[in-house]
Amino acid sequence: MSNAIPLSFLDLAPVPEGKTIAEGIAQTVETAQQAEKVGLNRYWMAEHHNMPGIASAATSVLLAHIGSQTKHIRIGAGGVMLPNHAPLVIAEQFGTLQALYGDRIDLGWVVRRVLMAQPFRHYAVRCKMLIAFRKTSKN
Repeated sequence: MSNAIPLSFLDLAPVPEGKTIAEGIAQTVETAQQAEKVGLNRYWMAEHHNMPGIASAATSVLLAHIGSQTKHIRIGAGGVMLPNHAPLVIAEQFGTLQALYGDRIDLGWVVRRVLMAQPFRHYAVRCKMLIAFRKTSKN
C-alpha cells in the first residue's frame, strides 16, 4: 500500500507575453505531458474568459486536445461556469470526451457566481437541467 498523496495540477493555459495563443496551448500540452510523466493524478483546466494572457476559455476543446496528447492522466474542468453555458451542451461535450477518453474525464462546475444582471433562479434552473440530464445519461 502506498502512502503517496495523490497530487493534481490546475492550469489556466497561460499565454506568455510575446507568444501566440497557439504557442501558449502548445506549452499547456507540454505541461500536461510532464504532469503525466511525473505521476500526477489529474490535470484540470480552469475556465476563464476575456483575459488576453489566458487561453482556457474553451475548456472542453482544450481538454480534447490534451486528451489526444496524453495516455493515462485524468483530465478535466476545475470549474465550468454553468451560468455561461447551456447545461445540455456541457453535458454533451463532456459525454463526448468520456466516449473518447473513458474514465479519465472529470467535470467540476460552478452553479452560481455574483452577477447582478441575472437572478439566481436562472442558475438554479440550469443546474437542475444538467443534473437531470446526467442522471438519465448514466442509464
